[in-house]
This record gives sequence, C-alpha cells and structure tokens, in this order.
Amino acid sequence: MILVGHQAPDFTTTIVTEHNEIKKDVSLYDYVHKHHTLLFFYPLDFTFVCPTELIALDQAIDEFNARDIKVIAISVDSQFSHLAWKKTSIHEGGIGPVRFDMASDISHQICQMYGVEHFDKKVALRAAFIIDKQGIVRSQIVNDLPIGRNIHEILRTFDALSHAEQHGEVCPVNWHKGRPAMKESLQSVISYLEKNLHEMTS
Repeated sequence: MILVGHQAPDFTTTIVTEHNEIKKDVSLYDYVHKHHTLLFFYPLDFTFVCPTELIALDQAIDEFNARDIKVIAISVDSQFSHLAWKKTSIHEGGIGPVRFDMASDISHQICQMYGVEHFDKKVALRAAFIIDKQGIVRSQIVNDLPIGRNIHEILRTFDALSHAEQHGEVCPVNWHKGRPAMKESLQSVISYLEKNLHEMTS
C-alpha cells in the first residue's frame, strides 16, 4: 500500500507519553496540524533490532524537536508492555526513559490501516511515515523485519521536505541541508549537474 500523497489514516489509541503517563483515546490528529509527525512502526517490545532503533531515535530526539517533529513509536504491544520496556535499563534488555510517545496497536488495526502488518508474523514491519501539517503522507520507508532503519536518513528526508515547503525547490540525489537545490525546469537541472556532478555521490 502506497500512502504517499494521501491523507494519513487517522486512529485513536492508548499511548505512553515521554513522561511515562498512560493516556487513552489519543488521536493521530492530536499531533498533526500542530507539528510535522513521524509515525515509527516497529515489530515488538523486548526484541533485538527494535531497541537499537528506538534508542537511536531517542539519541536524535533533540534534532527532531529542533525541527518541530513529533515522534510516535508504535507496535502491536500493549501500553503496559511499552511502560515496562521503558522502565527496564538498557543493560537488562530495555530501552530506558526514551523521550517520545509510544502508541499501542494491540488490535493490529493501525498497522493494517497503514498496510505494514507482516503477512506471516502478524507484527508491524519496520515502517516510517513522514506526515506534514496538513496530514498528508510525504514519505514512507518500509523495511523487512531483519533490516534496521537509518535515523539520519529520516532526518534528511524531513529537511528536504521542509526545504521544498519553504523555498518551492526540489531536492536532488543525496541532498543535505545547506546544499543547493533545483527549480523544476530543464535549465535548472542542467545548471545543477554542471556545477555538482562530481559531488553527487559524496
């Protein structure tokens, strides 16, 4: 299922906040319209690749906050499992006090709405959805269960979206904040390639 360009499916669920509070009946659209939003699906609490991803997400949380991005991690675990995992130290297989909200999808309804439930394992794939303030999905990354994601690439994608929104330009291959972008014209492409061809893979 490709959701890019479409309205992000809304849902209501229970979350564990960054301050370890359990809140019921929280909607995705309680976040959208106020912030850009990252919906970060992962398979299960107390597993293997998942803690590396969520700890890395927490290590980058200041960068997400600086960009006014609300991060929501979500799996098919209960809110009680999320809270227990947060209260378990990294040295004992937990993730510690990560500073983003964690949503419960114990019914599997949300991962099914987003088309990211594994066909056999019945857990969420490693999926990341970038949602703008109008509620439109602007990027989706979906990895199979053994393949961890790159948090820096997610931040780079947000930067590209922000640049496009602010300047009306398009961002070429391997673009990073501060690098030149392009207008949507043939002459702009030609000019960009003439100046940057040798740097395109760096």
